[in-house]
This record gives sequence, structure tokens and C-alpha cells, in this order.
Amino acid sequence: MTEQQTNQPGNHPVPLDKCECASRLSRPGRLVHQAILRAFGRTGRGPSHADLLGVADAAGVELAAALAELNHADLIVLDPRGELLAAYPFSAAPTRHRLTLGSGVSVHAMCAIDALGVSAMLGQPVTVTSAEPDTGRQVTVQVDGDQATWQPPTALILAAATSDCCAPSAQRTCGYINFFTTNAAALAWADDHPELSWALLDQPQALATAIAEFGPLLRHPEATPPR
Repeated sequence: MTEQQTNQPGNHPVPLDKCECASRLSRPGRLVHQAILRAFGRTGRGPSHADLLGVADAAGVELAAALAELNHADLIVLDPRGELLAAYPFSAAPTRHRLTLGSGVSVHAMCAIDALGVSAMLGQPVTVTSAEPDTGRQVTVQVDGDQATWQPPTALILAAATSDCCAPSAQRTCGYINFFTTNAAALAWADDHPELSWALLDQPQALATAIAEFGPLLRHPEATPPR
């Protein structure tokens, strides 16, 4: 596939803004954001509220304000009680996209693009194991930075989105950005969901998209705590 296939020319349903949003964070927001991402990468789980309080207190940061900033920037997902559900690219709950990090840690990603970006973000190889929607057929991708090996070799990503451009990513796109075993399987799924806008991303397009969105998230200089 040399050109991107889409049902809405000129409309790309994948919001490529996580890195940009992170670059605009305040220093306290960035410190807490990076602490959350590193906890997921280290343990496969999000940090507890007590853990984050420890990070915030040590840095002289107001945790509630930092979490509110991250939530508003669509970099994390909180439940109504304020508990952490996700920090893109990671999900605190199981999803169809399971990652095995080079360190041996297992963690889940919010969507297929998120899954592909974790290796570049953490600087270690990642094995992505996912299930094709409806059929459950397995797709496996061995990712090491900007290199990836896909099984089956015909696999690709269909990136779809709802029409609500103001909704957070968890609602608008995450459930609709998935691996498919073939172009035909992806198009058949898209035909069954006419309410969604979508684009097909071949393997190089998908990996480049993932790296652009998530690769630099931990490269931004960590914030100096306010004095």
C-alpha cells in the first residue's frame, strides 16, 4: 500500500498531539506525568495515589493540580473518584493489546498505535501481541525502536475515530485503532462501522506515527520543582 486508504480524504482520525501536549505542560505537570509513565514501564502498573503523593511532596508539587492538568491535556484518564485508569500509551486495565517489555514486564496499551510507540519511548525492545477485532486472530509485532517485524506479514492498522472531535482519546479513538491481519479484514470491519471515520496505515506508516506521538515523551527535560 503506497498511499493511505481512508474513507474521508484529508481527515486523519489519529490525533498526533500527545507529544505536543506534553511539551506544553507546566513543570509540576511534567514531573508527575513522567513519574506515571516510568512507573508503568517499570512495573506494568500505574503508580498508586500514595506513590504519586510521595513524588509530589518530595518535589514540592501540588498533586491534585498536576493530575487535573494532565487530565485536561488528555494525557491521562481518571475515573470519577480520581483513580488513574490510563496514561497514554499505557492502560491500567487489560486491553486487546498486550506488551511484553524487554525487561520482562507485561503491560497493556490503549490502542495499536500506542502499543507500537512504547519501544521508542522506553528505549527497549517490546513484543506486542494483539487480537483482531471480531475474529480474534492474533497479530504479533516485535518492535525495537524504529524497527519492527510483523506476524502475519500482511498485518496493518486501521485507525478509526468517532465524529466527536472534543471527546478524549479514550472515548473517540482508542477502542477503534486496532491491528488487522489483512487489508481485506480491516476493510470488512470498517464496512460494518459506517459511523466511524478511518484510515488504513501500512506497517511503516503505523510505526512512524507511533514513534512521532510517543517516542519523545520521556525525552523532554524533567521539570525543576518550583522553589
